[in-house]
Amino acid sequence: MTENHTALYGEHQKAGASFTDFGGWQMPLKYSSELAEHHAVRKTAGLFDLSHMGEVWVTGPDAAAFLDYALAGKLSAVAVGKAKYSLICNVDGGIVDDLISYRLGDEKYLVVPNAGNAATVAGLLAERAAGFDVVVEDVTSETSLVAVQGPNAAAILLTLVPAEQHSLVTELKYYAAVYVTINGQELLLARTGYTGEDGFEIYVPNADAATLWQVLLENGSDQGLVPAGLACRDSLRLEAGMPLYGNELSVTGHAYSAGLGPVVSLAKESDFVGKAALAAIKESGDGVTTGRKLVGLKGLGRRAARGHYPVLKDGAVIGEVTSGQPSPTLGYPVALAYVDVAHAEIGTALDVDLRGKAEPFEVVALPFYKRQK
Repeated sequence: MTENHTALYGEHQKAGASFTDFGGWQMPLKYSSELAEHHAVRKTAGLFDLSHMGEVWVTGPDAAAFLDYALAGKLSAVAVGKAKYSLICNVDGGIVDDLISYRLGDEKYLVVPNAGNAATVAGLLAERAAGFDVVVEDVTSETSLVAVQGPNAAAILLTLVPAEQHSLVTELKYYAAVYVTINGQELLLARTGYTGEDGFEIYVPNADAATLWQVLLENGSDQGLVPAGLACRDSLRLEAGMPLYGNELSVTGHAYSAGLGPVVSLAKESDFVGKAALAAIKESGDGVTTGRKLVGLKGLGRRAARGHYPVLKDGAVIGEVTSGQPSPTLGYPVALAYVDVAHAEIGTALDVDLRGKAEPFEVVALPFYKRQK
């Protein structure tokens, strides 16, 4: 398989990053210590390269109606300047991807799918656009995305934005976006993230990505900003109880068992791909009163669960771990797992089969970690 490199690959090499394949991209796993990078995001700030994510513009008179049809959420209800987390499903209700869509004009949306699914999502959107007056443009290959995440994120951004635009940064709400001038260039700034901390994501043309990266690190150094890789991104999102496509979400799963029922808008008047199937699934109670549902597990011992490890109740397999590792912030193991609904109540004592040894865990409320605001 061809390895893709982001426009920041050279910057990561210079910083001594170790790399890993993610969605067909060579991405920085860590620079020095994934533990140090994790704690930096929780206490000061981390800088992430997310340029492997997709970017698809949807524009035209029917943009809102089209996305209402193509996605499971009601995108027409999103105000200009705001964003919405949604799902793109197949006709059976299976999750093709989870994604964020920004409404940047009455007839202009930016859809951001996950790395490994970007081409698939762009293709599906183009296919589903038939009959709608819209233009679907995949600009993934020419767009970079960097994220500044952590308590000091806003302070770092304010050193780069002109004084007259400071209020655009400080007043920007969560899941909203605005154009600001950074390093003399107008760029899209979104207050979103995947770490459980306050933070921003900046969309920038590939040609300008390296300069932006360097300026951010230079200006953010006295605020504790460090480059951060995918290893700590995974531990951060797990602590925040955020699902990862390919682990918690898949085309063989559906929104209700994943706890994403509120993301599905069965009430919207128009049809959407997967609507009939999802209505039937909801009616059946799968993932709510029957079947399995996604839960959080807190380890009562020191050993961590890992993906695909069996979850046990009185020795019988009643589920499977999807993600798990020690929590650097909390000091104990945490995991996400699908378990039989009968054993999904908070406080339920369960075991995880850790390579032949049953280790005690307890079902707890998500997220595991929630930042102080």
